[in-house]
Amino acid sequence: MKIYKVVSGKCCAISKWPVTIGLLTIIAPCCILFSCAGKKDQGKKIFRYNQPEGISSLDPAFAKNQATMWGVHQLFNTLVEVDDNLQIKPSLCKRWEVSADRLTYTFILRNDVYFHNNIAFPGGKGRKMVAADVAYSLQRIAHTATASPGAWIFNNRVDTAGGFRALNDTTFQLKLLRPFHPILGILSMQYCSVVPHEAIEKYGPGFSRNPCGTGPFRFTRWEEGQVLLMARNDQYFERDSVGKRLPYLDGIKVSFLDNKATEFLEFTQGRLDFINDIDASFKDEVLTKKGELRKEWQGKVMLSKHSFLNTEYLGILADTTNAMLKNHPLKIKAIRQAINYGFNRHKMIMYLRNSLGTPAESGFVPAGLPAYDSSKVKGYYYDVAKARQLLHSAGFPDGKGLPEIKLLTIPIYAELGSFVAKQLEDIGVKVQVEVVQKSLLLEQTAKSQALFFRGSWMADYPDAENYLSVFYGGNPAPPNYTRYKNPAYDKLYEKALLEQDDSTRYEMYRQMDKMIIADAPVVPLWYDMVVRLIHPYVKDFRPNSLNLLELRTVRIEK
Repeated sequence: MKIYKVVSGKCCAISKWPVTIGLLTIIAPCCILFSCAGKKDQGKKIFRYNQPEGISSLDPAFAKNQATMWGVHQLFNTLVEVDDNLQIKPSLCKRWEVSADRLTYTFILRNDVYFHNNIAFPGGKGRKMVAADVAYSLQRIAHTATASPGAWIFNNRVDTAGGFRALNDTTFQLKLLRPFHPILGILSMQYCSVVPHEAIEKYGPGFSRNPCGTGPFRFTRWEEGQVLLMARNDQYFERDSVGKRLPYLDGIKVSFLDNKATEFLEFTQGRLDFINDIDASFKDEVLTKKGELRKEWQGKVMLSKHSFLNTEYLGILADTTNAMLKNHPLKIKAIRQAINYGFNRHKMIMYLRNSLGTPAESGFVPAGLPAYDSSKVKGYYYDVAKARQLLHSAGFPDGKGLPEIKLLTIPIYAELGSFVAKQLEDIGVKVQVEVVQKSLLLEQTAKSQALFFRGSWMADYPDAENYLSVFYGGNPAPPNYTRYKNPAYDKLYEKALLEQDDSTRYEMYRQMDKMIIADAPVVPLWYDMVVRLIHPYVKDFRPNSLNLLELRTVRIEK
């Protein structure tokens, strides 16, 4: 990181911001890293945000995490996309048709989409996008040589040898091996962004550092670990309701400060336009326990909260053939149910998360999806008497004779694990919280070496099937980390994939969710929330349930 000198031997004033002693203690040491006279972008409307996790690639084929997806979403487009109501709408295509047997999807493409100017093209001028580019891009994801982590999206769904066809320049056809209703949702994923073969051939693996797409912004510069710059694409095809070409912004500037306190300081100094999520170390300084801005922050920043398709949970290994589970109490359903009843989700959300999230007292499918209905899918809630009754029925009255259970979690969720363990202790269940690094936890869950573990499932596409696939017996880990297998569940899951009527399919989804609740291979904790702090001069910056960074219609009005 570049080090700036302190102006006049002191940090810039932050008195206009309501920074309390606690927060000042956290951020004050960071002041020396930045110039107090940080110049604002002059004239141009540049949207500035920080990506503390860093970005490993801007190649859509490797858009496996939020940081990469945010960058890719600015530079590329997909055939279809998800609107604010989680409905699929056209993007690069104008419309689509589905055959009677639901195996063939035919997309009629726009005729006014151009790739960004790039030296990969003759004369450096971007050419028109055609159907062959769509076929190439999707085949590239599926090809083993690409080694895309998104290759799974077409597994056992599309004949990757001949399922992607360009019938002419404006007609693309996709053929499925069997009906799969969520295929349109899959096509909206960033993995399925359309790329030009010329750029892939020119840059090879270097395409991840020299991206070229059709998106609202074009790549201009990337200094590793320092800054990523994108400029407005003046040829972008979308227009607003009065015919003005999008986007309104002149560009995007991404910084890579890995310290959340430093990021927050930059935000208060007006050098970042928003921050995503509020770090636990200063949540209490900014938010009340009810999840609202404290009085001293009101009017200075805007708090945006929106449902986020992410379920946080504790997973329990359900594979009874695993030697680790042979004589373990977690093999007993009543014990798993007792754990679900044995702690207060509302108190957990209030005190550990400042009410940012919804207690998961329905199923595994989160709030925000059309299939979610808490009146029909009843989950677990805090009931000490019922938990103790279940322990007694399992042969462990008040937990007597019940061996200690180890819960694996990662550092940022250590406090959560301790909260659950403390409350379960009150009903007689002893839990030892073991904190491990994320890579080790992923390895152990993938190899069925973790009996009780903390996990989360963020939607890949806006369909409850994505959550219910986590428990389909035919799936490996991922996604089936618990190794749950229930023939009745699997049969209903397969039937739901063939159902065309939305209402009927949603009812099938709810039936599957009820099975998960009854068998309790997981302990749902909370349904997540997109939380953002935004400066008031940022206009039309709308959140969404997939927490994509949507900047096409954002305005900066200073």
